[in-house]
Amino acid sequence: MFLFGKKMIAINLAIIFFIGLDRFFKALVLSNRAGEFKLLGEILKFSYRSNYNIAFSLPLAGRWLIAVISFIILLLIFYLVQALRGREGRIAIYLFFIIMGAASNLFDRLRYGFVIDYLDLKYFTVFNLADVAIIAGVFLIILSFYKNEAV
Repeated sequence: MFLFGKKMIAINLAIIFFIGLDRFFKALVLSNRAGEFKLLGEILKFSYRSNYNIAFSLPLAGRWLIAVISFIILLLIFYLVQALRGREGRIAIYLFFIIMGAASNLFDRLRYGFVIDYLDLKYFTVFNLADVAIIAGVFLIILSFYKNEAV
């Protein structure tokens, strides 16, 4: 039991650090909107983009979107508590990843009216580390259900 607690704390601190890094990069890119530099040649660049839409710049925007995202985060928190009660540590970690990423992007929407994106992947989209956390969490939950790790 103690090992489960220490492991969960370490993983959750790593997730918080990851989202803190996302917030740092968002502040950095906001301080110099015109700046752009290459991370991996022309494939991946660090540059500022305002995203008024939802994931992958899908054309869903507006005030109702904030309410829907807030409701989804609350629902995910409910499932997180259920996973913790059921001692489903992996699912809890994956949910925490999604919640923290969604909360970071929701904070942007509430403060600026848009999400701050800064990783420009050629031929794909511009995204941020919070988006990576959300996608990774969703992927890992789907994978765990596929492998029957969770009920």
